[in-house]
Amino acid sequence: MRSPSVLVPIVAWSLPLAAAAQVVDHSQMDHAQKPDQPEHVLHAGDQGHDTDTGAVSKPRTPIPVPTDADRQAALPASTGHMAGDNSIHSYALLNRLEGWDAAPGTGLGWEGQGWIGQDVNRVWWRTEGEHVDGETEAADVEALYGRAFTPWWDWVVGVRQDFKPGDARTFAAFGVQGLAPQRFELSLTGYVTGGQTALRFETEYELLFTNRANLQPLLEVSLHGKDDVARGIGSGLTTIEAGLRLRYEFTRRFAPYVGVTYESAFGKTADLRRAASESVDDFRVVAGVRIWF
Repeated sequence: MRSPSVLVPIVAWSLPLAAAAQVVDHSQMDHAQKPDQPEHVLHAGDQGHDTDTGAVSKPRTPIPVPTDADRQAALPASTGHMAGDNSIHSYALLNRLEGWDAAPGTGLGWEGQGWIGQDVNRVWWRTEGEHVDGETEAADVEALYGRAFTPWWDWVVGVRQDFKPGDARTFAAFGVQGLAPQRFELSLTGYVTGGQTALRFETEYELLFTNRANLQPLLEVSLHGKDDVARGIGSGLTTIEAGLRLRYEFTRRFAPYVGVTYESAFGKTADLRRAASESVDDFRVVAGVRIWF
């Protein structure tokens, strides 16, 4: 048996050899891709980095710089109506073209409006009237300049020409119109001519039953500043007209309807009608058509 003094130098000499045996010689190893390993799988630490320099490597396929043609292909030009553009558009609506057979006779009535212009500035037109037993009892036309001050409201100013009743006369007109909350259409217009003043308020609503059938309530109120005996008009509250029309839209542009209307005169206007042996109240069953283009 060797003595302890001999074993100590042997152990000290063998330790470096054991440590060297643990070092793996990578130069003799095959680093080629294993057959069962997908080519797109990267080892940890190899994702876009150069293992020698630590710098970010470039992609294998460079991403091309977008061109104007690429942008146009991704965002094709819209063919619809753009809000706030400078194009000229137009709209015309014959809201009511209707007939009735009631006292004092068979009649035909109309009411329409439309515009031409841009989104902010437009020229508006309005017209309404009645033709009873072969004679025109009321007819007027308005031409107005309108300017939008919100997305849903316009100021309007212009002229109104009355043809009947009485002699023709011209009013200066001014007012506001638009779409109120809950989708009520409102119009409030004042008129001035030769010492006479007038105010007309009108509101409509669309109550949808289906995509094609809907009910349209209407309310119209007229006031005048002073008496006009020749035309049967008294000062103050003149008339109130209420209507209810049920229509069916075969197309969005063509819709026949049936309905009822009621008009009542008040104050001095009612007195003038009684003096002329005319009815103060007027109830009608009407049938007509609504057209827009």
